Amino acid sequence: MTTLDTGIARQAINAKLVAMLASAAIAIGVFLSGFVIREPAPYELYMVVLIPIWALFGLRISRGIAPLLALLLVFNIGGMISMLQMSAIRDTPLYLAVSVFLALTAVFFAAILEREPRFFRLIFLSWMAAAVSTAALGILGYFNAFPGSEMFTRYERAAGVFEDPNVFGPFITLPAIYLLHRVLTGPLDRMAVQALLLLVITLGVLLSFSRGAWGLFAFSAIFLTLAVFIQHRSGTFRFRIILMSGLALTLLIVGLIVALQIPAIAELFEARARLVQEYDGARLGRFARHAIGFAMAMEHPLGIGPLVFGQIYGEDTHNIWLKALLDYSWLGFVAYVTLIGWTLAAGLRILFRDRPWQPYFLCAYVVLVGHILLGTVIDTDHWRHFYLLLGLVWGGIAIEYRREHLARRR
Repeated sequence: MTTLDTGIARQAINAKLVAMLASAAIAIGVFLSGFVIREPAPYELYMVVLIPIWALFGLRISRGIAPLLALLLVFNIGGMISMLQMSAIRDTPLYLAVSVFLALTAVFFAAILEREPRFFRLIFLSWMAAAVSTAALGILGYFNAFPGSEMFTRYERAAGVFEDPNVFGPFITLPAIYLLHRVLTGPLDRMAVQALLLLVITLGVLLSFSRGAWGLFAFSAIFLTLAVFIQHRSGTFRFRIILMSGLALTLLIVGLIVALQIPAIAELFEARARLVQEYDGARLGRFARHAIGFAMAMEHPLGIGPLVFGQIYGEDTHNIWLKALLDYSWLGFVAYVTLIGWTLAAGLRILFRDRPWQPYFLCAYVVLVGHILLGTVIDTDHWRHFYLLLGLVWGGIAIEYRREHLARRR
């Protein structure tokens, strides 16, 4: 072997090693996003190191991702303007620092996906591993399966390795929707394993007793099924989708009936299944605070400061649009609305394009739409996985933008 051949072989080995290290780094980061029992969570500590290191070795922000970065920066500038309206700053700079950090994670994931679409599969598999793990712990905790397992519950509800069941349920929804997609469209020989994993995650969503998570799961499952049905024109394939959807629905109903035979589950399910809870419709309940907040926002175009609304009324806004107005000023609100509108429109335009990564993009888009709707009744501002969803969708948007740009140049 010549010196040249030896050099080429060494370069190939080094390139393979770098690719493996990059994949491992991404997989670990996404997996850690499922463990947020204390703050700062391991995810933050890990990503705050990973992003600068990646940037040093060539993280590129392309034109396709620039709108995401610009709008998120304007959104957070609005938060800084709002902070200046506060009489006492307290720990607000730390809160806004977290907002900026999460915005950068969305840009980071979009950038790496644009450059390496193969990371779509890796991210989904890592997210699935985290979801199955935390869902299993939440289920075991709910049933007090071993001493100390109650640490995986909150308010007698499954929470897995999360501080809040209302975040735990939405976090495990994307892997559930992806598994549903695989059950509907994937090879039959893998269906049993995928259905079993789907069952574990679905039970975790149920035992979270989060109305938002239930609604998100139901909406995403219906949206995905309709999208897959529209995408595939084959009559045989559509018949399979109808058959598998009916079977999945039947199993879900049977499983729910069985679960409701347990008195503790039935009692809490009956209480949580009411559309309007007492704390929603009370005199200063969630809906009343929404009305008060929007009236207040009309009088304070520069905002009132992050988290100030909760300090005044004892509860935060529980509405991402209202939070954008009060905590990030009108400027931040306009940036957020523009970002969401741009994301939905650009994503819908490429939703059904035949690409190797299209199933991942479809699942991420469906669940992101569900989160946007969920934001009307809950605050998703600092949900780590919401920004990961944004990064997944904008990664697909950026890939298509680059393809179209190259096609025009040719």
